[in-house]
Amino acid sequence: MLHLLLAVIYLSFVSLGLPDSLLGSAWPAMYDPLGVPVSYAGVVSMIIALGTILSSLASDRLTRRLGAGRVTAVSVGMTALALLGFSLSSAFWMLCLWAVPYGLGAGSVDAALNNYVALHYASRHMSWLHCMWGLGATIGPYIMGHALTGGQGWTMGYRYIALLQIGLTAILILSLPLWKGRSSGAGPAEGAPPPLSLGQILRIPGAKTAMATFFTYCALEQTTGLWASSYLVLQRGLPAEAAARWAGLFFIGITIGRGLSGFLTLKLDDRQMVRLGEGTAAVGVAALLSPLGDLTALTGLILIGLGCAPIYPSLIHATPDHFGADRSQAVIGAQMASAYLGILSMPPLFGLIAGRLTIALFPLYLLAALILMTAAHETLLGQVKKGA
Repeated sequence: MLHLLLAVIYLSFVSLGLPDSLLGSAWPAMYDPLGVPVSYAGVVSMIIALGTILSSLASDRLTRRLGAGRVTAVSVGMTALALLGFSLSSAFWMLCLWAVPYGLGAGSVDAALNNYVALHYASRHMSWLHCMWGLGATIGPYIMGHALTGGQGWTMGYRYIALLQIGLTAILILSLPLWKGRSSGAGPAEGAPPPLSLGQILRIPGAKTAMATFFTYCALEQTTGLWASSYLVLQRGLPAEAAARWAGLFFIGITIGRGLSGFLTLKLDDRQMVRLGEGTAAVGVAALLSPLGDLTALTGLILIGLGCAPIYPSLIHATPDHFGADRSQAVIGAQMASAYLGILSMPPLFGLIAGRLTIALFPLYLLAALILMTAAHETLLGQVKKGA
């Protein structure tokens, strides 16, 4: 039964990744029929991100009341409904409407599943599960591309993913008995402490530092993913097609790196895995800054991806050890909210810097994010050790 539940959780992480890259891959075919400027993709993504932040902060209360199993089933069902709504949308305001349940569903399931795995499974599973997220994020654009090249349109691309999510919702509902008997699984535990408010979370020693670590990590990862291709074209002079392929290797590096990280966790603990990732990313940023030519810069992007790979899963998995199992769901929810706040703010901030100054500052921006993340993580380790 335990292995069957783990298989369901792995499938859920694939499902989490499936819709995450859809908007970016479909938007070039969406904005003109909807009669809006190309920049309006940012409006939809912002609504989704805001919903995700809110539901992440509410994840402690929801999980204590319903259990991780029910939260996962309901959240995936909400996402499926939102994707189906996208596939039926004929106007931009309809996309904005369906973006609300899209974001609300994504945040709570992400926090609930990550906390459940952190509490009940070894660190290697956290790395491999996030590798499965990368697999889903890779498959999603291929499904959308199949719909577009087949003349079915972007609406059918969303509909295909919605049907997959509906199927997963059914599997999750059927799997609810598997979650019973494990804390934070099927429902609220008797005598469990009440959920923590955001103010109470912020007063936990180290919580604000942990949130800052997640914020700066996402600044590094998402800024690299969004602006790498533009940097290669505008600063390095690569053709757009070649730049897009090389920038895509950053995400492949994360996915492959998380697969490899699962094996490394057999020898290294979470703290060592984060430091290994930071060191690898630092080598990648140094390669971007070096004057040794385009091949060195392209290798640097792959190394940044490999460096990012172990950081996020290891930080999540360490949360119960840092803050205690009884507070881990609340803290993970706050960390997720901080992560999405970093996604929402830091890549656009670099866009403003690049537009007003120069895109040549891209490696320095990544370096600043990496230094701040490393400083926050080391400070967190000191605070946790002091409070132990």
